[in-house]
Amino acid sequence: MGLPFESKTARSGVITPGLLHLPPGVERHPVPGGGSRAVEIFAGDEITLVDREGGQLAELVAFTPAGVGDPGLIGATQTVAPDGLRAALSTSPSGRGVAKALAQAGFDLGRARGVRLFGEGARAGDMAVLTAQGDGLLVVAAPGGPMEPQAQDTVTDLLLYIRRADPKTFRGAHRAPDPLADPLLDHNIRPGEAFVYEVPKGAFIQVLDVQGRECSDFQAFSARALDKGIEREVDPTATRSMTGTIYPRPGLHAKYWNVDFEPLVEIVQDTCGRHDTFGLACTARYYEDMGYPGHVNCTQNINAGLDPYGVRPRAGWPAINFFFNTLIDADHGIVTDEPWSRPGDYVLLRALTDLVCVSTACPDDIDPANGWNPTDIQLRTYGAGEDFRRSIGWRKRPEDDVEHTKETGFHASFAKHTRDFVEYNGYWLPNSFPGEGTLGEYWACRESVAIMDLSPLRKFEVTGPDAEKLLQHCVTRNMEKLAVGQVVYTAVCAEHGGMIDDGTVFRMTEHNFRWIGGCDGSGMFLREQAEKLGLDAHVRSSTDQLCNVAVQGRNSRALLAEVFWTAPDRPSVEELGWFRFTVARIGGFDGVPVVISRTGYTGELGYEVFCHPRDAAAVFDAIWQAGQGYGLKPLGLAALDMLRIESGLAFAGHEFDDQTDPFEAGIRFTVPLKSKAADFVGRAALEERKAHPQRRLVGLEIDATTVPAHGDCVRLGRVQVGVITSATRSPVLSRTIALARVDIPYAETGTELEIGQLDGHQKRLAARVVPFPHFDPTKSRARGEYDA
Repeated sequence: MGLPFESKTARSGVITPGLLHLPPGVERHPVPGGGSRAVEIFAGDEITLVDREGGQLAELVAFTPAGVGDPGLIGATQTVAPDGLRAALSTSPSGRGVAKALAQAGFDLGRARGVRLFGEGARAGDMAVLTAQGDGLLVVAAPGGPMEPQAQDTVTDLLLYIRRADPKTFRGAHRAPDPLADPLLDHNIRPGEAFVYEVPKGAFIQVLDVQGRECSDFQAFSARALDKGIEREVDPTATRSMTGTIYPRPGLHAKYWNVDFEPLVEIVQDTCGRHDTFGLACTARYYEDMGYPGHVNCTQNINAGLDPYGVRPRAGWPAINFFFNTLIDADHGIVTDEPWSRPGDYVLLRALTDLVCVSTACPDDIDPANGWNPTDIQLRTYGAGEDFRRSIGWRKRPEDDVEHTKETGFHASFAKHTRDFVEYNGYWLPNSFPGEGTLGEYWACRESVAIMDLSPLRKFEVTGPDAEKLLQHCVTRNMEKLAVGQVVYTAVCAEHGGMIDDGTVFRMTEHNFRWIGGCDGSGMFLREQAEKLGLDAHVRSSTDQLCNVAVQGRNSRALLAEVFWTAPDRPSVEELGWFRFTVARIGGFDGVPVVISRTGYTGELGYEVFCHPRDAAAVFDAIWQAGQGYGLKPLGLAALDMLRIESGLAFAGHEFDDQTDPFEAGIRFTVPLKSKAADFVGRAALEERKAHPQRRLVGLEIDATTVPAHGDCVRLGRVQVGVITSATRSPVLSRTIALARVDIPYAETGTELEIGQLDGHQKRLAARVVPFPHFDPTKSRARGEYDA
């Protein structure tokens, strides 16, 4: 779906989709689903509102400068009570900020009348255009209530564009975004400048790239050490050694250290994710050697700024080079390329002691370090009392707005049992539970029952008269055979046969489906295909309206049967067949509603329980309390990886990507070319690939206890014949196993191969091809067939 006004910038044949280009005078303001946005408007401004995914109600209220709600300000004649907007202002984080600002300005929302646009029946990309009749404030909401797990009335985003009538009121395409809170310091650093500032313990530092593609050197000193005449600044080498990473990220390995192993700052938020700790801040010597003597440089600027603090000057300053893009090439050379940072990207740090800090806006204009065009950096500090959550910025697509790492509805429940959370696909998920240990979690799943958070799985509601036709066109399995209440595992492929995603389709009703996959791209692909084919089908995201836990293991059926009640016209937990789902409630008729599917990712008898985030704590507590009599333990990502490798289950980025077809990913059963006669995206390519296979996913059994890594080469003598996709030390089999994609001639069971490590030749692990799955190849345990 193309968006109005937006285009990809291109110059000299170089396309940069990550750098949004808007026509002069046009501003872009995303409105989050369930939230709101307030924007100042002026007479003559053109207001365009876009329903990105379709079916989303929009409510608008326009206020005069005197604070009076006046729908005529945007040319509206039919008005309504803006109940949805009022709810959004009270319940969503973005809405609460808008409500606070309105109250402080004395604007009366209670008596205001609003305007409604879109709603049920609106298609993805539908637009409404209004014109401001005078100056004022426009408040836009994308309202919606909590979605019941068996319903499909999800809440999605809107896009607001303002084309300014008067160039004087245009805010600019890339101005520094609003502060995260009331700043203690808000300073603009021009290119070629360094700024020195003091930060007390506990306060926060925000380094913000205003225009994008601009580097900022950062250094921090312990103020107490400086008072004693001792220079103890952030040391990049000590930091890399202490964290085990090339640069810290929000989470467990987030601190920057000095050579005394004292942590000085901790990174709390990072929307870019690409920085440097190897090179010095730019120096006079560098520019001289490049033929630019006298060029302004960060090192001399830092020296000058720190001189009043008695810090000795350096010929080159080691620094944390935020937004600097450093690469190590095949010959181990250090290479510089353009930064990854977009306009408005930032890092947020917390001071762990009293600090003297320096930040620069790098003046390098002779290489790609600043995209050949040095621009400004905004430096802000905030008080220690602010509540900034840890997050790593991510984008659904390169051109999309940055989003912060989210906590799932079950986060608080699992956080009672661990602090070891890792970022996974835009969410914080438990990696391990130290109270149990990864092996303890693993054995709980294999021998009794375990519970884990799978909420980051992407959910999309596919509805409308042509919903079946759309899915039949986009997925490899036959949707015509899918009954109401049934679930099927399938692949989604591109035209060339490479996999976009894998996932499950739930048939909710005759014309309503739910797609649950691993990435946002598959849902976007469905929506694009619906538009391309002109189908009467809606594809709307429900990921944040449905969170889910997996309850896996031989005791899972008895446990869930004790907790959940189902109506007489729905199958009970005991009656639920493999790859079927039911609607249930905790305890009885009036209990919290959930959807339970008999599905999983462990190779054991298992279920997934879906609910709205508001009910997640109640759902977890009910399962957890009843589970104590069944040996229930929490399960993290580390243990899950062992379970799914043993069971031969594919993982995106490992067993498949968009260059890998389902046959090569080991899920050939998802492509029933004989029983599904209908055409679908990628069919012709898959028929060709099946007829002339090049690679096959196989199991490997490895003699050594050493576990190979994803990407290690598989060799026959000197020649590489494959690659490791996943590997683990199997507790239940007491041996090292792997999944590998190998060339067809070497994929037969019993073939002796070697896994290359170090340079691929100096160290080899003896291996042989074995059938996979390595464990329970008949899937009897997933069917619930356990030995007594």
